[in-house]
Amino acid sequence: MDILVCLKQVPDTETKIVINPEGTGIVTDGIKFVMNPYDEYAVEEALKIKEKSGGTVTIVCMGPQRSTEAIRTALAMGADKGVHLNDDAFEGADSYSTAKALAAAIKPLSYDIILGGKQAVDNDNAQVYAALAELLDISHVSIVTQLDIADDGKSAVAQREIEGGAKEVIQVSLPAVIACQKGLNEPRYASLPGIMKAKKKPIDVIDLAASGLSADEVGQKGAKLKTTKYSLPPEREAGKVLEGEPAELAAKVVKLLREEAKAI
Repeated sequence: MDILVCLKQVPDTETKIVINPEGTGIVTDGIKFVMNPYDEYAVEEALKIKEKSGGTVTIVCMGPQRSTEAIRTALAMGADKGVHLNDDAFEGADSYSTAKALAAAIKPLSYDIILGGKQAVDNDNAQVYAALAELLDISHVSIVTQLDIADDGKSAVAQREIEGGAKEVIQVSLPAVIACQKGLNEPRYASLPGIMKAKKKPIDVIDLAASGLSADEVGQKGAKLKTTKYSLPPEREAGKVLEGEPAELAAKVVKLLREEAKAI
């Protein structure tokens, strides 16, 4: 099977985020960037499909030059090659313009299934893969926690999470876009031989001209969502410590709940 995995490089979840003075974004200097955690499940699932059915795994990533690190990580895990959408015109994209650029890069490729994480942990929009499937005119299943590919490679059965803690089972024709959720698998670590081999695996770079799109269709210019300002949430006020006998404390708590918290 020809398997594609779309991934994104994001700030490490343990990184302290600082808003720039203009309020237009974050300060990226000194930040550690990693592969989006949910995309790790997509890479692992792609490798499992390859090990069972054969074929190739191609990583597709849009981002600046540093995103090569995330692509190389996936290659070290066992993917075969990469496609890197790298152009200043792609910067500032929202979910729609990201999906449009990814679709342009994917259309010339051969693929039986496209995998990706259910969402990126930086913007948390969880919209790219639904838009990508629409632009490619194929089916889409999100928040997938179990995936079984038919022996003929023409269909799959996906189990996905739905509200209330229940599960939904969907049979889908392939090719399709599958957005992966935690619990689908346990991502492997890259081995030392894998890391060494990854250095020699090919990564094709696609700029704006090669994508076939115009500057008005991608990045910030092509975005449907406009971000006006970034700000951190307000700091929490210090809590209150109450002392006294149980009956006295109960009266104080009720009074505070009624007069300050307005909860009762």
